[in-house]
Amino acid sequence: MCGIVGFVNLKQNIANESCKNILSTMSNCIERRGPDEGNFYINTHACLGHKRLIVIDPEGGKQPMSFSCHGNNYTIVYNGQLYNTQELKDELLDAGFTFNSHSDTEVLLKSYIHWKYDLVHKLNGIFAFAIWDENNNELFMARDHFGVKPLYYCQKNDNFIFASEIKSLLKFPDVEAKIDSQGLCELFGLGPCHTSGDGLFKDIFELKPAHFSIYNNSGLHIEKYWKLTSKPHTDSLEKTCETVKFLLEDSIKRQLVSDVPLCTFLSGGLDSSIITLYAANYCKEHNLPPLNTFSVDYVDNDKNFQKTDFQPNSDNYYINLMTNKLRY
Repeated sequence: MCGIVGFVNLKQNIANESCKNILSTMSNCIERRGPDEGNFYINTHACLGHKRLIVIDPEGGKQPMSFSCHGNNYTIVYNGQLYNTQELKDELLDAGFTFNSHSDTEVLLKSYIHWKYDLVHKLNGIFAFAIWDENNNELFMARDHFGVKPLYYCQKNDNFIFASEIKSLLKFPDVEAKIDSQGLCELFGLGPCHTSGDGLFKDIFELKPAHFSIYNNSGLHIEKYWKLTSKPHTDSLEKTCETVKFLLEDSIKRQLVSDVPLCTFLSGGLDSSIITLYAANYCKEHNLPPLNTFSVDYVDNDKNFQKTDFQPNSDNYYINLMTNKLRY
């Protein structure tokens, strides 16, 4: 899962022990997001922290990750996974970049260096990340198209603060958990949902899905880079089935890239069964160990289950059908 935190102050030198302690406290709040590893980057005007759950390239994917190019230094903290890593890497190799790892973090950082803000139009994945451009004193942040990965921010006393979770922001000095009238409306009117962009607490905001932000000496600039559009569907039934099949297979297989064992949650329902089918076939095709599946049951469920026209059997019946079908 991973978690990111950080703060930027363009007017003061924050490379000191006090700011390091603040960064550590903020990071420790989200340790459950990344229990495997934690590191910091501290510069004159930027402090970045990362908590890592190791999935890809345990050694080469360490964060915060820095890279120097044409006399400038760039550092990234990133939560997510790119599903088109290899395609981006191939383009960057053609452009003259070299790589020291097979992590998507390195690909993402060098994509920013090469395409700058336009990189958001090339990303296929789930992500929330921040990149510090040292020479230009600029922080760039972006969030994936549907907001799968969280990212919150606030501004306080010349500090721009960001984190994967609000509770990390609240560990920064003078940031208060204060609810105003807007927050009360969100809590009682929409809770547990909230209006996109709202952080519930006063002066705390969410970077909206499909948006990026730039923070520099000119202030904070936020821009939307993508929106879902509706178009007339003119394909035949046969063509539609082919397209859906391709999209399902492509999207599932792109998410099976991992340097640690894979598994699926199998409930016996249609969605988890389809995912498990493609994942199990992927393991067979690539001579990987059999796919592990995990299911959740409840004490005395068999005793208390009451069938309906919509669910004539308990989940276990369908789970067993799938495991027997896919066992190899």
